[in-house]
Amino acid sequence: MNLTLKIWRQKDPQDKGRMVTYRVEDVSPDMSFLEMLDVLNERLILEGDEPVAFDHDCREGICGMCGMVINGVAHGEQVATTTCQLHMRHFEDNAVITIEPWRAAPFPVVKDLVVDRSSFDRIIQAGGFISVPAGSAPDAHSVPVKKEDADNAFDAATCIACGACVAACPNGSASLFTAAKITHLSLLPQGQPERESRAKAMVEQMDAEGFGGCTNTGECTAVCPKGIPLDTIARMNREYLRASK
Repeated sequence: MNLTLKIWRQKDPQDKGRMVTYRVEDVSPDMSFLEMLDVLNERLILEGDEPVAFDHDCREGICGMCGMVINGVAHGEQVATTTCQLHMRHFEDNAVITIEPWRAAPFPVVKDLVVDRSSFDRIIQAGGFISVPAGSAPDAHSVPVKKEDADNAFDAATCIACGACVAACPNGSASLFTAAKITHLSLLPQGQPERESRAKAMVEQMDAEGFGGCTNTGECTAVCPKGIPLDTIARMNREYLRASK
């Protein structure tokens, strides 16, 4: 496969940034998207140019590091797929591919395709944890949990904090991410003692970080690689309203 890549290049947060066009040849259809970028970077290094900076870690669709907008879609057009699990066989030969970083004020660009997602960390620090001592791990099934609650908690817990929901939202909202973290803990017995304070603190921290409000557009769940449903946000809103009474 031969490809034309239009990649956002920005040397630091103060740089204005620009799109730069590269030609990549002899790309195997079996390569992942990140492997294709590795090939480009190897060539750039050999030519004495600066390689394209991008986030990555596990490359197994688990860590949530590999965020980028591909042809205008967060993680690309394949449903329920992270960038690292996207393969080049999904693109046509001689395709033109645009690659950009997440675009949101709370995700400032660090370099090229790398953005600072520490705002997510601060939302978690505001309450996305259980601080009540719970002792050692209990025996299996010793704490009954309704199957519906267990299923919903597990679905919410699959959030990998990649930030695609923010990048796709026209308002730059982090509601799906925050809702997933609140939902996960609010449905389990261990999360009950801090349930109300958690919801209030995390939503208020989300607002303080500068994320936009949710208007139920649904773009967030459409690009979420883990398929977290939109009704998770409704649950977060109920939790917050109850905590604010």
